[in-house]
Amino acid sequence: MPGLFDAVDALLASRAALPPPEERKRLRQAHALTVDEVAAALQVRRATVTSWESGRTEPRPPERDAYARLLDGLAKLYPAPAEDEKEEVEEEEQPDPPTDSTPATRPTATPTPTSTPPASAPPASTPPRSTRTTGTRTTGARTTGGTTPTAATDDRFANGPLAVIDVDSDGDGDAPGQVLAYCQGGLILEVPAKSLPSLVEWTLSEGRLGQPRLSGPGKDADPLLVLTEAALNRFGLPTSLTPEERTAGRIPEAHKVVKQLKRAQWQLTKRGFGPWARIYRPATGSERACVQLCIPSWGALDPRHWDGAGSLPPADLARVLGVFAARVMTPRGSTAVTGLELMTALHPPTRASEPDADGKRHSEHNPGSLGKEPVDPAPCEAIDGHPLLKDLPRFHVRGPAEKIFEEAYDWARPLTDDECMRSHLVGLDVNMAFAAGANGLIVGLGAPTREKNPVFDPKLPGAWLVDLSHVDLSRVKVGKEWADLRGDLLPSPFTPKGDRPTGPAWYATPTVAYAVELGYEVAPTEAYVRHDNGRYLDSWYARLRDAYLATMADLGVRADTSPEDFLKAMDGYKKRDPELAIVVSAIKATVKGGLGKLRERPRGEGWRPGEPWRALSRSTWRPDIRAAVISRTRVNLHRKVVKHAAFTGQYPVAILSDCVVYAVDGTSPLDFLPYRQGKALPGGFKLGVNPGLVKHEGTQTVLWGEGVREQYEAPELNLARYIKAGIVSDADSGE
Repeated sequence: MPGLFDAVDALLASRAALPPPEERKRLRQAHALTVDEVAAALQVRRATVTSWESGRTEPRPPERDAYARLLDGLAKLYPAPAEDEKEEVEEEEQPDPPTDSTPATRPTATPTPTSTPPASAPPASTPPRSTRTTGTRTTGARTTGGTTPTAATDDRFANGPLAVIDVDSDGDGDAPGQVLAYCQGGLILEVPAKSLPSLVEWTLSEGRLGQPRLSGPGKDADPLLVLTEAALNRFGLPTSLTPEERTAGRIPEAHKVVKQLKRAQWQLTKRGFGPWARIYRPATGSERACVQLCIPSWGALDPRHWDGAGSLPPADLARVLGVFAARVMTPRGSTAVTGLELMTALHPPTRASEPDADGKRHSEHNPGSLGKEPVDPAPCEAIDGHPLLKDLPRFHVRGPAEKIFEEAYDWARPLTDDECMRSHLVGLDVNMAFAAGANGLIVGLGAPTREKNPVFDPKLPGAWLVDLSHVDLSRVKVGKEWADLRGDLLPSPFTPKGDRPTGPAWYATPTVAYAVELGYEVAPTEAYVRHDNGRYLDSWYARLRDAYLATMADLGVRADTSPEDFLKAMDGYKKRDPELAIVVSAIKATVKGGLGKLRERPRGEGWRPGEPWRALSRSTWRPDIRAAVISRTRVNLHRKVVKHAAFTGQYPVAILSDCVVYAVDGTSPLDFLPYRQGKALPGGFKLGVNPGLVKHEGTQTVLWGEGVREQYEAPELNLARYIKAGIVSDADSGE
C-alpha cells in the first residue's frame, strides 16, 4: 500500500501548477539566486532552467515537483504586486536626470522583511545571497553576513568604496546577461552599461562609489571597479595579456577599447591601460572625475600577497577588497603602491591656506608631510645608478664607508655541541615587525644637512659615519646593568649578516643609538642629518595596526588572551575564514611593500645608470626613511635576543628578517620562553597578536636541521627560512 500511495503522489506532483515563465524568473531574482544555483539544487543543466524561465520548455517529473516547491516557497516570500503597485514601481524605476553640479544617485537598497525560508532554501550555515537593486527598486532582500565593516556613512559613497563588475549568466542567445556590480556589504547593483566608457559614466553619476578622505586636507578616494573575465568579455577586453603586453604592463594604444575611451573624452595615465588602469578627465575646480580599474586576470592581485583572491566569486571578492578598503584604504595598485599611497593620504603634501585679503585660499605646504617636491638624498643614501653618483667610475663598488647598508637580518651559525643535544628547533616570528619599527620613529621630512665631526644626537634622524668595531657583545649593558654574554653566539646588531664591523661605516640613527644603549661611546666623523623631522609614520602605523588587529579578532585571535590561549587561537586561524585570512596577508604585504617603495629602483623604460628614473620625481622617494625603519626593526629584535640571552643563557642559531630560531628541549615557545605567572620577561619575547609581539613560526627537530645542512654542505644554512614548512629545495640552498 505505501508504494501505491507514493505512486499516486507522484502523479499529482507531475501536474503541479507552475507560475508563468516571467514570474519564475522574477521569483528567482527576488531571492537573488542565480541560474547556476537553481540548476545545481535541482540537478539539471543551467540551460534547462533558462528554458523553463523563457517558456520554451516545461519541467518534467521528478524535477517538476522540486521546482514547484521552490517557486511556491519564493512566492510566499515575494508575492506579486497588484496592478496599481506595478505602475507605481515602473514609474519609480526611472532615474532622475543628472545635473551639471549634482550627479544622479540612487538610495541604498533597503532589505525587505522575510519570513521562514522554504525547505529548498540554503541551510543556515550558508552565507546569504546579496541584495540587488535596479534603479530605485529593491529586487533582492538579503545581505551578505559575516564581519564586513559597515559601509561609509557619507551618502555620496552609500554603496561602498568599490564594486566587482560581473555579468549575470542568465543571458541566452541574442539576449546577453545583465551587468552586475557586487558592492560591499552584499549589495548588488544592476548596471545599464554596454561599453566601458558608459560603465565609467555610470560609476561617477549613479554608482555612489568611493571613500571619504582619510585626513582633512586629503582627497576622497576614487571609486574602484574590479572587472571579472565575464565583464572583460562583455566590454571587448582580453581576458589575459599576451607575453608582450605583460612585459609592457598594458594593452596597445591601438586597442578598440582605448579608442572608445578617447572618443568619449576620457584619458589614461602614463602607465596606460594595464592591470591597474586609471581613467579620468581633467579636474574642474575641486571636482574629480576619475575611476580606477582592477583586472585580476591580468595579474592585478599578486597571489603572493592576495593569495587566491583573484579567483574568488564576485561577491566574495567584493567582501575581501571591501574589508581591506574599509580598514586600510581603497587599493590604488599593488600592495606596495597602496602602502605608499596610504602615507600620502594620511599626510597630504599640501593644504588650503587661511583666506587672504580678498577672501581666497591658496595651496600651501602641509606641516608634518613630505611636501610636494622631491628632495635629493645624501650621497651615502643614494642607491647605485642614482644621478648623484654619475661621476663615479663605471665599475666602482662602494663599501660601507661610502654607502649606508641598513637591511633586515639574514644570519645563521653552526650549532654548538650542547645545542646539538637538544631535541628541537623552535622558530619565533615577530608580528608586523616593520610596522612596529615605524611606530614612534622620528624621520626626516626635508633635505639633509652635511656636518663634520658632529656630536651624536639620538633624536636627530640621519646617516652617521662612525666606527662601531669596538662594541664587544661579550660585555654589554642590559638595562642599567652590565652583563657578560657569549658574544661569539650573537649576531652583530650593526650589519645584516651579523658580522662585526671592521671600520667606519654609515649607519642610520637607530643603529648608532643602540651602540650607545649597549654602553659604548661613539664618535661620528661625518653626518647627513635632517633638522626638519617628525613622527611621519605614526598614523600610518596606527591604521595598519588597527586593521590587522581587527581582522585577526574576526578570525578568533584577540589581543587580550593568555599565552596558552593565544597559541591555540593561532592554530589554524586561516581556515576559520579564508577570505579574511587573505585580508591579513594583504595588510602585512602593504606594510613591507610600502616601505620598499620608499626606495623604488629603476624599472626598465630604457633607464641607464646616472639618469633619473620615474620614482625620483616623487616626494615619497625617501631611502633614508626606509633605512631608519629597517634599522630600528633590526635593533628591536637584537634587543630582545640580548635580554633573552642575559636571562636564560639561550642564544639564537638563525635569524631571518623577523624570524628567530632557538635550539631547545621542547616543541612550543612556552617550553623555553621565561614566563612567570603569565608575565613575560620585560623587554624580551612575549607571545601575542599585537605588532612587536611574537607568535610560533614553526618547529622542526635538531636532527632535521643538521641533516639539511649536511646534505647541502652548508653549515650556516639559514634554518629560519625553512623552519615553518621544513622543506629545503636545491634552488633555496644555492645548488
